[in-house]
Amino acid sequence: MWHDVRMLNATTNALLGVLVLSLLASGLWWVAQRPMFTLKTIRIEGVGETALRHVNASTVRTAALPRIKGNFFTANLDTVRVAFEAVPWVRKASVRREWPNKLIVTVEEHEPLGTWGEDGRLLSVKGDVFTANLAEAEEDHELAEFDGPEGSAKEVVARYRELQDWFKPVSLTPDAVRLSSRYAWSVRLNNGMTVELGREANSTTVKDRVERLVKIYPQLVTRLQDRIESVDMRYPNGLALKATGLKFGIDGKKK
Repeated sequence: MWHDVRMLNATTNALLGVLVLSLLASGLWWVAQRPMFTLKTIRIEGVGETALRHVNASTVRTAALPRIKGNFFTANLDTVRVAFEAVPWVRKASVRREWPNKLIVTVEEHEPLGTWGEDGRLLSVKGDVFTANLAEAEEDHELAEFDGPEGSAKEVVARYRELQDWFKPVSLTPDAVRLSSRYAWSVRLNNGMTVELGREANSTTVKDRVERLVKIYPQLVTRLQDRIESVDMRYPNGLALKATGLKFGIDGKKK
């Protein structure tokens, strides 16, 4: 080997290359550790022009900052993103660097639609169940009430939107929507009336039952005024009604 000039030159060049790369890496490491690259600012922005209502310096300082390590070069952006997504009210976060010592965090907040279940959780307009300060949510929104089996939140929100449309002809809106463990639907309207809609035998079952009620509702109001407490629509050709001081059914067998 020692008499092979070409081999010696190749070995020398390789060693020099390793040395240069080592010196370069050391230099880059030294530069990266300079104080000018210490993170000095983390700017938080809303998505687009949406203002942040619930994510503030106090919540970020408590929940996110202790989990952020490193400087401009070494901070793990995925770790920063996860830290911010653990902050109450944050639905989604994205992070980018801004030279030389700043991180820009874009935050999408949950927009509450109502409460979920009986354990103090909230339901967003996008069907996400999340935990946050209920009092804060109630300051800016009139919250409806929702409940359903685990994993059914998006389905419940979709049905709520449908019920809003279906009850518009009689100027009623849902205040509470519940999907039972047996997947039966019920709704409480803004006049205090509860409507049992039952399970879906097909894709139009619930809609058909609402339409039957909407059709007869003006007559019921004329006769009973504001005395109606609940209506059971789980009958193929009629309904059962409970009003203050009376209870009766109209045709059919309950399903």
